[in-house]
Amino acid sequence: MARLDVSPAEFESLVAKALDELPPEFADLLENIAVVIADEPDEDDFDLSDTPHEHELLGIFRGVARTDLSWTQIPSLPNQIVIFRRPILRIARSRAEVVAEVQETVIHELGHFFGLSDEEMPY
Repeated sequence: MARLDVSPAEFESLVAKALDELPPEFADLLENIAVVIADEPDEDDFDLSDTPHEHELLGIFRGVARTDLSWTQIPSLPNQIVIFRRPILRIARSRAEVVAEVQETVIHELGHFFGLSDEEMPY
């Protein structure tokens, strides 16, 4: 199967669209978080996520979940959600699947930001 050709700029616009389509009640709570795109996860990402290396890692949340924050904490660097472009392109069979995977991955990683575990999320 040939890999889909979605340019980095187009992929970035898909991530931006997924964020723009969030319901306002969630979008309004996105403080101290950066959403970035990387081509591939690194070893630390696999370790942090407990994802076996033979599986594709589509995204990751790096930071402290909102449910774990305390008003006594010193402000820190922004939390980060990373969406991995090449793994998503490898698993998608069509452009529509790329769009769906980007949206699902953004929502899934935001779920971690809001304190949900993998088992608590539909994505």
